[in-house]
Amino acid sequence: MFQIEKCQTAQIERLRTEIDDADAIIIGAGAGLSTSAGFTYSGSRFRQYFADFEKKYGFHDMYSGGFYPYKTLEERWAYWSRYIEVNRYQNTDRPVYENLFELVKDKDYFVITTNVDHCFQKAGFDKKRLFYTQGDYGLFQCSVPCCQETYDNREIVKRMVREQKDMRIPSELVPACPVCGKPLTMNLRSDDRFVEDKGWHKAAIRYGGFLQRHKNRHILLLELGVGYNTPGIIKYPFWEMAAKNANAAYACINDGEAACPDEIEDRAICIDGDIGEVLQILLNQKSERL
Repeated sequence: MFQIEKCQTAQIERLRTEIDDADAIIIGAGAGLSTSAGFTYSGSRFRQYFADFEKKYGFHDMYSGGFYPYKTLEERWAYWSRYIEVNRYQNTDRPVYENLFELVKDKDYFVITTNVDHCFQKAGFDKKRLFYTQGDYGLFQCSVPCCQETYDNREIVKRMVREQKDMRIPSELVPACPVCGKPLTMNLRSDDRFVEDKGWHKAAIRYGGFLQRHKNRHILLLELGVGYNTPGIIKYPFWEMAAKNANAAYACINDGEAACPDEIEDRAICIDGDIGEVLQILLNQKSERL
């Protein structure tokens, strides 16, 4: 049963019209989108996969486990390999990303996201229309780093998960940089050691080119689940683009944080609710019109 407030119905209808009429759609996605899809990092899902870690180390959510000062690399990678497996290589519980793709697949779209769980590509989005600004759970990098290279981790992670015992991986599976021999780490932006590899820069260039080509056209800036941890990557630039382009519309779907500046209020659609529910309503409306 959908829990969207009746007062949001008109806003959803406005969004449907914008999706239909826009020349291009720029999707800006944050953690709230994956949360809506089922990728929660605490509660029952955390305990399903990490009850043994919780009992031994005393943390109560996946984020805290990622920052725990493990005494050995074998312990650290036992945790991280399991973390990567469930948040990168497993599918989400709800088809939120798939529904989003169905809504925009026939439009000229581009995605910029701070999410690192790769859900867009798994749902069918064109990888050349994606810009993962903060990294990818599926990549390792040198911890120094000695070079600007990243390494696919799928096979080694699956071995770590399969062969770990008592929350430790075998020492021979601890990943090391093939260039300098130092430990590998996750390709996640947390400090100035984050590696922006060739793929990252190509995606940034494609995104910049997309923005330039649609600079003054009728674009829909569709912000999904973006909070205020890193607003300078998606939220503030979207507001600025909407303010500078009189033909642009800004839409924000966020459970509890749907808002916009007064300067763009007349061209803004703010929907306070579960992203998955709103997308399902939009998809149902699309199906009814076909």
